[in-house]
Amino acid sequence: MNSRSLRDTVWIIGSAWPYVNFVPHLGNLIGSALSADVFARYLRLRGARVYFVSGSDVHGTPIEVEARKLGVNPREYVERMHNIVKRLFSCWNISYDNYTWTESDIHINFVREFFMKLYERGYIFVREDRLPYCPRDMMFLPDRFIVGTCPYCGYENARGDQCERCGALLEPQQLINPRCAICGSTPEWRETKHWYIDLKKLEKAVREYIEQNDRLPENVKTMALAILQGGLKPRSVTRDNKWGIPAPFPGSEGKTIYVWFEAVLGYITATMEYFSRAGRDSREGLELWKNSNTRVVFFIGKDNIPFHAIILPALLIASGEGYVLPYTISATEYLLYEGKKFSKSQRVGIWIDEALKILDVDYWRFILIYIRPETRDSSFTWSQALELINSILNDTIGNFIHRVLSLIERRLGGKVPSPDSVKLEDESYLDKARDIFCKVTELYENIKLKEALHETVEIARIGNKFLNERKPWELIKTRPSEAESAMSVGLQMVKMLAFSLYPVIPNSMSRLWKMLGYSDSIEEHVWEEALEPVPPSNEIRNVKPLFSKISREHLENRLRELEEDRRARWAKKYPWEQVAVIP
Repeated sequence: MNSRSLRDTVWIIGSAWPYVNFVPHLGNLIGSALSADVFARYLRLRGARVYFVSGSDVHGTPIEVEARKLGVNPREYVERMHNIVKRLFSCWNISYDNYTWTESDIHINFVREFFMKLYERGYIFVREDRLPYCPRDMMFLPDRFIVGTCPYCGYENARGDQCERCGALLEPQQLINPRCAICGSTPEWRETKHWYIDLKKLEKAVREYIEQNDRLPENVKTMALAILQGGLKPRSVTRDNKWGIPAPFPGSEGKTIYVWFEAVLGYITATMEYFSRAGRDSREGLELWKNSNTRVVFFIGKDNIPFHAIILPALLIASGEGYVLPYTISATEYLLYEGKKFSKSQRVGIWIDEALKILDVDYWRFILIYIRPETRDSSFTWSQALELINSILNDTIGNFIHRVLSLIERRLGGKVPSPDSVKLEDESYLDKARDIFCKVTELYENIKLKEALHETVEIARIGNKFLNERKPWELIKTRPSEAESAMSVGLQMVKMLAFSLYPVIPNSMSRLWKMLGYSDSIEEHVWEEALEPVPPSNEIRNVKPLFSKISREHLENRLRELEEDRRARWAKKYPWEQVAVIP
């Protein structure tokens, strides 16, 4: 896609809304917020108009049950946790245009009006149903609070709404050997009234959307078509819990909207709220969702595919309001921790509050994008992390940048070598770097972030090879014009790295931008400038290493300190007391 078409397009980037019963872990981060941030930063450098939105998912039974156990009000609980998660995302340099929560007035009012419109259009109906009731906890059990064996794949811990293993959408009645997820007892089945959306009416339109959208990655399309193959069935949009958005339907007093059905509408309300907070009419944000020039892109984990590829498109189609459907959905596979699933109860993994006490945020961003599970599950290991920091980030990228800039600062007095000085024999290396940069551009555009980063590293590798062959520190003594040519080529490669690495490690590349002699920020420039030489009017000053190596001993000490700190924190009563100190 060329820059003109990018600039003419409005991009709404949405990352999955974290449920704030605790802070996200590294797997949550790479599947949603971090990946979305990298793509949003890339689009902004391309000159695109971007609205990057998300928020905290704060309603539903898990919050209500936990608040009841702790003796606190659910709103107090979620407000504390929302503010913590919001602050943590800021520490991770997630560049949201609006990070909100599902308790906002704009969201609550919009959701009620939206579902009432679906009711008036004949997509919502009411029926008496037999649902699981836990006599021990004296409550109806929402989908996620009843577990059992999946009827499709035999997984023994499938939830009442979805099987985590095979992705099948489920109803509680389908589970084999169901049990209460709170106390483990066998539930009873009692009569209750609920409001359902008739997804069968929308199946044809949703299928056409999935089949005709060639931008959907294979894992999204495969799972969505597998769900459609079994046929869409009516799903309840109401629940019997109190903590949530009150259902708007006649006779639905005491019912709330199912958290998953209201949370996916949060992308719309977060866009509306952005305009409202800017002192403009929130309807401007709503109209973006009905503009044919708007492209909506979601970043999620693969367990969220059904709700973003099936449920949300169905809701938008049912409204009849002309909403744009997702342009594409980037769904990562699972990130494991040393080969195991993240688990707080078993102390397996690292959470995003803890991570910042161990390594610099740019190191984390680089590592997670480098191992991003784009096509299959990947595993984070500390050995690999050290290798990526010490060998790739420091020795390959950082070393090349420092060699070039320190040479210019010391041997040329910081004066930028003229691009006209480049000799024919050096041009071939520059062409190779340009070709790679063009490939990086294509990979970013197709949301292959891991591959884009791997290719970016190749620019630095070529640069190091070039310096080793040309040896400008020796040429400067006898053939200064050739030395200047080599340094000019190296400097142009450094500028390519500044742009291509900025979406991943913005802090470090902003520091590099200053070393390159720019007085403004890299965000004020556009992607294509990466292929233009550094202006001769700039001066290379205050050159310092961008990265440093981490020893295994240092890392092991940090991890021991973290484990001691974790034991103390996680023994505390309230979730907000269990969060590591935010830097």
